[in-house]
Amino acid sequence: MTIDVLYRTSALATGGRAGRVRSLDGRLDAALAMPLALGGAGGDGLDPELLFASGYAACFGSALQFVAGQKGVTTLRDVQVQADVGIGPRSAGGFGLTVALQVSLRGVDLELARTLVADAHAGCPYSNATRGNVDVAIDVTTA
Repeated sequence: MTIDVLYRTSALATGGRAGRVRSLDGRLDAALAMPLALGGAGGDGLDPELLFASGYAACFGSALQFVAGQKGVTTLRDVQVQADVGIGPRSAGGFGLTVALQVSLRGVDLELARTLVADAHAGCPYSNATRGNVDVAIDVTTA
């Protein structure tokens, strides 16, 4: 598969889950902390799953807005996406992730919302990166 890269960014992590992460352009510089549930000390630092959840939620929201624009849907507003990311041991060995997306849309009926979400899931870069590798459950609500 060929990808015409339009944007690229880089981050450097040192010290693993209990270290530090920073973007090479200096916009992100944060301490990392391993969660207690994974045997770490916990604390105020970020963890990779939090960063992944944040990125997936934001990207999926943008994919929804893009799809709505492509379909000429002008009533969509207040797009909210909550991404819940879990990590744990896989039965086949190693560790794996799970993702649950809770999508709330205003300005469209539930049928159109589900269509927009399905189309966004088909095109979202995070959804494409995880497809076939990570269980992603999606719940859609409208207000």
